[in-house]
Amino acid sequence: MSAAGTETRIQYRRSRGEQVGVFLRGDWWRIVLLGLFLVGGIAPLVMAFLISLKTIPQFARQPFALTFPLHWENYGFAFEIVLEFIRNSIIISGVTVLGVLLLASLSAYAFGILEFPARQPLFYLVLSLMMVPSAMTLIPSFVLVKDLGLMNTYWAMILPWIASGQVFAMFILRTFFESLPKELFDAARIDGASEWQGYWRIALPLSKSMLGVAAILNILGTWNNLIWPYLTIQRQTLLPLTPGLWAYQTEYFTRYGLTMAGLLIGSIPLVILFVFTSRWFVAGLTSGAIKV
Repeated sequence: MSAAGTETRIQYRRSRGEQVGVFLRGDWWRIVLLGLFLVGGIAPLVMAFLISLKTIPQFARQPFALTFPLHWENYGFAFEIVLEFIRNSIIISGVTVLGVLLLASLSAYAFGILEFPARQPLFYLVLSLMMVPSAMTLIPSFVLVKDLGLMNTYWAMILPWIASGQVFAMFILRTFFESLPKELFDAARIDGASEWQGYWRIALPLSKSMLGVAAILNILGTWNNLIWPYLTIQRQTLLPLTPGLWAYQTEYFTRYGLTMAGLLIGSIPLVILFVFTSRWFVAGLTSGAIKV
């Protein structure tokens, strides 16, 4: 037997021994637990995909099994339905996240960099708004939007979501701004830079990963929101994706194949967003932004 073959057999035995050692050390339950989490995360997507290829009779007979023939035309019909809803979601979520990032970054810069009386009490007072359940503010927000004449407009969703979303974004951005060296801003002030220039030229460029985290979390929240658009929008042409598909269901039956196909198509923009921003998202999570 050659020396190369002997070395290969030794490496194989070592790898097998390491795998056995994992189970003997008691780490097997971690692998089983992670496997269960993996199955639990993938199973709903697989079931949604199978349902998206069914007609109503097929779903009634075998809702979660693979049935033939496969109705790929459901995706064509669903695309025609959800195209307008996706456009609305992109407009609403896009304007909302821009407003949230602008206001939250300005507030975070003030609380994290500037010195003024009662800074800490004011920050914790604003932070306490995160503890208020959203259901508690539902009726007052609805009355306010109605009195302002914003019903059946994009602003009925954009303005309340900016107001509610900027608190958490300010929290993570302020924590990051506080970790920046104060010498950077002191040197900029000595060179004659204003506070606005310190915010625009120093704080924002250094916080791209934090802005990415705040943006992704905010977009996920607004994209999947169901209750608020359903309360404030009666015109179906203005509905975003999730309530739009919900409104498409009729009183007597639901075309689950089209609904699941529409949901899968509607998730494509979020997948594309995460693919292109995952580097910033992971960098933000690992840089200590989400900590008190």
